[in-house]
Amino acid sequence: MKVFLKILFGAILVVMVWINVRAMLAMNLLASLPLFSANPWAVATLYDAYCGFLTFWVWVAYKERAAWVKGLWFLLVMGLGNMAMAAYVLKELFKLKPEEPVWNLLQRRA
Repeated sequence: MKVFLKILFGAILVVMVWINVRAMLAMNLLASLPLFSANPWAVATLYDAYCGFLTFWVWVAYKERAAWVKGLWFLLVMGLGNMAMAAYVLKELFKLKPEEPVWNLLQRRA
């Protein structure tokens, strides 16, 4: 299961980096702002994404002890979205010892 999760979140990270670089090269983000005002589904999708990012960050805040680390991950998750989320899960997966069950990933470390 750990190997599957490492592959899954590694793939998510690679795909998200690739699609964001591709989008940046194709169009300036600020040039797409009229899209958001003209399309209510674009706005709903952004709200949905950022509510998901906030939900994920609450778990990160639970796991991390230092306030500055919590703050750093907040900025990363809100700024990079799924790229930061995949990177965080990979970081936590690689911290697991071989004998640890994958569900330890969800818990705060002592």
